[in-house]
Amino acid sequence: SFTMNLYLFVYDLMQFCGHSWIFTNMIIRFMTFGKDSLADTFYSIGLVMRVCQLLSILEILHILTGIDKSRLLPRFLQITERIIVLFVVINSQEEVQGKYVVCVLFFLWNLLDVIRYTYNMLARMGIYYLPLTWLNFSLCIPLYPLSVLAKAFAICVSLPYFESFGTYSIKLPFPFAFSIYFPYVLKMYLLVLFAGMCFIIQNLFSERKAHLGTSNIKNKRS
Repeated sequence: SFTMNLYLFVYDLMQFCGHSWIFTNMIIRFMTFGKDSLADTFYSIGLVMRVCQLLSILEILHILTGIDKSRLLPRFLQITERIIVLFVVINSQEEVQGKYVVCVLFFLWNLLDVIRYTYNMLARMGIYYLPLTWLNFSLCIPLYPLSVLAKAFAICVSLPYFESFGTYSIKLPFPFAFSIYFPYVLKMYLLVLFAGMCFIIQNLFSERKAHLGTSNIKNKRS
């Protein structure tokens, strides 16, 4: 319906503005301060990044309610990966926030999202530019695995701090005698992260084939 389409357009516009601001801010800061800007990336743009990622949870609801026809599982995995790494790993450990890997991770996320939300906004209006369509469904294939490697590296960097401070580790008193050592949870999550990456990459190739096929391009041109 027109109302739902307008709502999705406004949502994509908000996300586009947020990620464009982050992406532009990162580039300007790097051109101005050089390598010194990398260490305080989280402190300068972390708040806006967290807001954008929390808003992205709505995309799961969009799919569940049927107003977005995207596949649920791939999008769910991508969103939860970011939420876990951003809020559980980076946000909870101040020592990790100053690492260069955070800057790399934010750069990859925002580069992909600026393109994706631009494509989505135009698609809501029935506008399809072939170069933008190609970028949206092609650039994510090499960049997504790089972002997964950056997530995994951020988790590995955080492990010593989780071990030292005991963050999120829980030891239940008697009679339960049960404890959760959070570094072990993160190590197991690394396996889930790479298993999910294989599934999502397969889905990205399927989406690219569906949207960049010869028949689809001809239909969009017409």
